[in-house]
Amino acid sequence: MTTSLQLKKLYEQGRNISALLREERGVACNTREIIEIAYDLQTGSYISAMENADMAKHREAYSNGIADIIRSLCDPVSILEAGVGEATTLSGVLHRLAGETCSYGFDLSWSRVAYARDWLRSRGVVDSVLCSGDLFDIPFLDNSVDVVYTSHSIEPNGGNEEPILRELYRVAGKYLVLLEPGYELAGEAARRRMDSHGYCKNLAGVALSLGYKVLEHRLFQFSHNPLNPTALTIIQKAGNGHVPSGVLACPKLKTPLKEVGGMLYSPEALVVYPRIGGIPCLRIENGIFASKYEEVFQNSVGQHA
Repeated sequence: MTTSLQLKKLYEQGRNISALLREERGVACNTREIIEIAYDLQTGSYISAMENADMAKHREAYSNGIADIIRSLCDPVSILEAGVGEATTLSGVLHRLAGETCSYGFDLSWSRVAYARDWLRSRGVVDSVLCSGDLFDIPFLDNSVDVVYTSHSIEPNGGNEEPILRELYRVAGKYLVLLEPGYELAGEAARRRMDSHGYCKNLAGVALSLGYKVLEHRLFQFSHNPLNPTALTIIQKAGNGHVPSGVLACPKLKTPLKEVGGMLYSPEALVVYPRIGGIPCLRIENGIFASKYEEVFQNSVGQHA
């Protein structure tokens, strides 16, 4: 089994880590572990790419395009980029929206979230709420964000389109906007490449099978790679329901979290979710079962009052 340090060196040598791990583990599709390792090792590459004038120009047009779509749908009080990466897209979307929109983002990789926070701060965005999280168990409450969007974050999760769409739809208050590989709209060469990488497929079809209202499904005009064309899929949330006062949730039970002793505590799950470097770690496996955490912390505070 290749060690983490060996994988880091192989990545620096230009090896495809996802393909290597799929072969090593004998699996056809990317697992969450494979996705986490591969993307965490890439941390910094998206921000570094912004130093290239052509890439920066493309990213600006791409982000502006997303923001314009969001603005055409509604005047959002809040937006969430699910799979925020290094926030090179989120920063552009927020700049284009230029309003009082509350912004959120999460990513499977802690390292990428840390880079995203620094990138946003360097762009004057200091109030976005970022955390680590999983597309399969999103740490946000039901209907908690007006517009949820993705930018090639469902991409490596081929075969898991339905559970991911269910989670994204659960969190969205009004609209779900997907910018993902357009397999059904792509040419043969692009499809072969997507198949080889285990990319997602048929998101619009899966959404329709779940009873979701698909407003639009087409190629996105700001696609960068002809072998990985971006498709735009817009889904409207039926019956927005009650909008909660909070946002972050226990990823296991999807219930509100309490701030206790600088950590996030789930009274229902009896689980504490830590912060590392100030970043909430809200994947199910990050939780520490501690049934007496709140009681012990409150007693400790009382003794030192």
